[in-house]
Amino acid sequence: MEKKISIAIDGPAGAGKSTIARRLAQELGYYYVDTGAIYRTVAYFFDLWGISPKDADGIARYIDELTIGMEYDADGVQHMIMNGMDVTGDIRSQEISQKASLVSAQPLVRELLLDMQREVARKHNVIMDGRDIGTVVLPKATVKIFLTATPEIRAERRTKELLARGEKADFAKILKEIQQRDYQDTHREIAPLKMARDSIKVDTQ
Repeated sequence: MEKKISIAIDGPAGAGKSTIARRLAQELGYYYVDTGAIYRTVAYFFDLWGISPKDADGIARYIDELTIGMEYDADGVQHMIMNGMDVTGDIRSQEISQKASLVSAQPLVRELLLDMQREVARKHNVIMDGRDIGTVVLPKATVKIFLTATPEIRAERRTKELLARGEKADFAKILKEIQQRDYQDTHREIAPLKMARDSIKVDTQ
C-alpha cells in the first residue's frame, strides 16, 4: 500500500486550526479531520443523556450506545453523524466545547476515538487538527504544525464569529471560557495539549 501523507495541526481553542486545515485540505485534495468535532459529538451525546463528562462510570455504561461517523459535503466540510443523525450544527455551542474538553480526558473515550482517527490516516492523505495529533494520535506525521495566539485574540475571533451568525456574544465571558479551556487541555493527565518537539510553531495573531 502506498504510504499516505499526514499533516498534524495542533493548538489551543480559537488559534485558527480548523480554518487553516480546511483550506489546506481543499488545496491539496486531502481528507480533513476535525478531531475537536469528534469529541464535541461525544460530549453532545452524553449531554443528551444527562451524564456529566466527569462521570467515568456513566460514560462506561452508555458509550456502547454511541456510534460516530463522518461525512463530507461537496465543499469538503466535515459533517458529524451521531447514531444516524447529522449533529454538525448542534455541537458548536460554548457549553459543548467546555464539556468536550472534559470528556476528552476520559481514557475510555480517548481509546475509542484513537483507533478511529488513525484508521482514516492509514487509508487517506489527511490533514488532522486537534490538541494531541502530533504528540499522540499521529506521532510520525509527515508534517507537524503548532498554531498559537493569545487568549485575547482568540476570544475576539470567537466573539466576531458568534455575532456574524446572529448569536449573542460576551467577550469577557468568552475570554474566561477560553482560559478555562486552555487550563483543562494543558493540565489533563492523558494526552495534554503541548507542542511536539518536531513541530513548526506558527503564531496566528
